[in-house]
Amino acid sequence: MPRTTTLPFPGLVSPDHRERPLRRLALGARRHAAAVAEALATPLVPADYLDVFAPLRPGAELRGRVVAVEPETADAATIVIRPGADWVGHVPGQYLRIGVDVDGVRQWRAYSLTHGPRADGCVSVTVKAVPDGAVSPYLVHRVRPGTLLHLEQATGEFVLPPSADKLLFVTAGSGITPVIGMLRNLFPVADSGVVRLPRSADRDIVVVHLAPSAPTSIFAADLAALDEAGAIHLVSRYDDTHGFFDVADLAELVPDLAERSTLACGPAGLLDALETHHETAGLPLSTERFRAAPVVAGEGGTLDFTRSTTTVESDGSTSILDAGESAGVLMPSGCRMGVCFGCVVPLREGAVRDLRNGELTTAVPGETPPTGVPIQTCISAAAGPCQIDL
Repeated sequence: MPRTTTLPFPGLVSPDHRERPLRRLALGARRHAAAVAEALATPLVPADYLDVFAPLRPGAELRGRVVAVEPETADAATIVIRPGADWVGHVPGQYLRIGVDVDGVRQWRAYSLTHGPRADGCVSVTVKAVPDGAVSPYLVHRVRPGTLLHLEQATGEFVLPPSADKLLFVTAGSGITPVIGMLRNLFPVADSGVVRLPRSADRDIVVVHLAPSAPTSIFAADLAALDEAGAIHLVSRYDDTHGFFDVADLAELVPDLAERSTLACGPAGLLDALETHHETAGLPLSTERFRAAPVVAGEGGTLDFTRSTTTVESDGSTSILDAGESAGVLMPSGCRMGVCFGCVVPLREGAVRDLRNGELTTAVPGETPPTGVPIQTCISAAAGPCQIDL
């Protein structure tokens, strides 16, 4: 809003009014200087040089600088990141999409934030290296403090329900990552031990955590400390000790299961079994899926991402989401690690096959809507040439 000045006598000129022409001249001079600098800097612009000296400044493309890389297991590490000035924060349980330049191609992946708001303003994600992966092995084994990463704002709806006091978390493998963020926010750890805050006083929490073995269990020490302090009741199940987990055992492991709201995160097989179990029993369940489990392959084909002018040859067993990300296309993807249907985009022309059941979805210009047919890229594969509006 412009500043106004009340004058004691009529007819006098406000000093503010006298300053305005000078301000306009100064502003015009600055704009002219910026235009000249931009012309001289072509093909680079001044913002490119500012990115070198102040990449985390307000108004810049959102980035983050790696502050620390903390090993968790032999193939997992926590990456601590200081985000740029325009970072707006997150709710525990949400996830963050990170862009990494690997071998000249920008790859985007989504990772759950493993904490609540931090006093130092940093954020952290815990990454498990996927064999033959393009991004996770780089983050776990190669990234160093000082590295700049591209970021998006946090998103996702897999968060604590505000009204449920009796909770059951069922997690498997790296599915513990969003849950540990919620637990750390409820029960922060100080030098004196676990702190019981008013917001967590009425929470009654059971955690059933599954892993192949104790040494490969991410955050095992954190969960054990919370259990020892009485903040949670921990039930750990390791494949090499207890055998593979059967959801039918939940009633025995958690006798008051029917009184609890269940939140689950892990591989598709576990979540499918839990959904069937809870639906049959009429119990509430909220899930977060890391990745769809393909069961039927299509024929494959060419993926033409029209807006990003990128063309990719994809086989029939690779999801469009994975194929696009591998080619450096910025793909929306809430459903892989947060919210289902976050990866829906329009198919303008062509055919895709649902990897879960083999169903075919087609888009034919002149027959289907001009805006295209919505498809989920995380569970769809090319079944011939496709045009994707992305």
